[in-house]
Amino acid sequence: MNRVFVLGNAGVDLVLALPYLARPGETVVASAGRRAPGGKGLNQAVAAARAGGRVIFRAAVGENPEAAFVAAALSHEPLVERQLLAKPYPTDQSIVMVARDGENSIVSLGGCADALTADEAEAFAAAVGPADWLLLQGNLSAVATLAAIQVSRGRVMLNAAPLRWSVGPLLPYCAVLVVNRVEAEAITGSTDPAEAARRLQAQGCAVALVTLGVEGCLWVDADGLSRMPVAKVRLVDTSGAGDTFCGVLVARLAEGTALAPAVSAAQAAAALSVSRHGAFDAIPAGDELL
Repeated sequence: MNRVFVLGNAGVDLVLALPYLARPGETVVASAGRRAPGGKGLNQAVAAARAGGRVIFRAAVGENPEAAFVAAALSHEPLVERQLLAKPYPTDQSIVMVARDGENSIVSLGGCADALTADEAEAFAAAVGPADWLLLQGNLSAVATLAAIQVSRGRVMLNAAPLRWSVGPLLPYCAVLVVNRVEAEAITGSTDPAEAARRLQAQGCAVALVTLGVEGCLWVDADGLSRMPVAKVRLVDTSGAGDTFCGVLVARLAEGTALAPAVSAAQAAAALSVSRHGAFDAIPAGDELL
């Protein structure tokens, strides 16, 4: 099987269960809280590995107990290799607030992710072979992300979340771009997801895929517009659904699955994840994904 190289962030999530998401200036008391490994890069790497992908993961962490917590969690995952680079900053952290209706709000610190240099990104991506996949997100700096993409000899999947800088210069390098409805509108200015996908694909990416939550997803490629609904599930927590989707999608594509059935598998996995609490904790196990 072809390899999946995931370059991204890793950290610790503090997950708070709330009756509803706070309004500006409002204090809401959480009913429960827990710690978990986190970061879009980490979650996507774990989802891809559990889905059977041969995953090599690189991220920057701090020199503190939280880094050991992350390393210990990853030691139990079926990653081919994990590369945690120590930086002189606190390990990145996120506060994940989850309302009773399953919606969430996330605030993150990203000092370690920002500290991963262009040279470190290039050194990692230089090992990506022509048949391999390189998966990136928006957590790293634009400079490091572009450096990795430019040196990679493989196919690139970019999940543009979080949207922190212009993705336009990266699109011509992307085999697959994954964005949600809000990100698609922010990049293109179109409130119509289908039109937004067309505009993104016209800017150079081979496949522009927009996730739509309970409405499923759509994508535009050389064959035009395709749509795929999602199975109905009991919604518990939407945090991490996009990470599960991206990880499973890239794993299926790396094993040679065609785009439509790969998307179907990714949507099924994401639907299962939102029926559970947490982001990392909700990633389906390997036997479920298989």
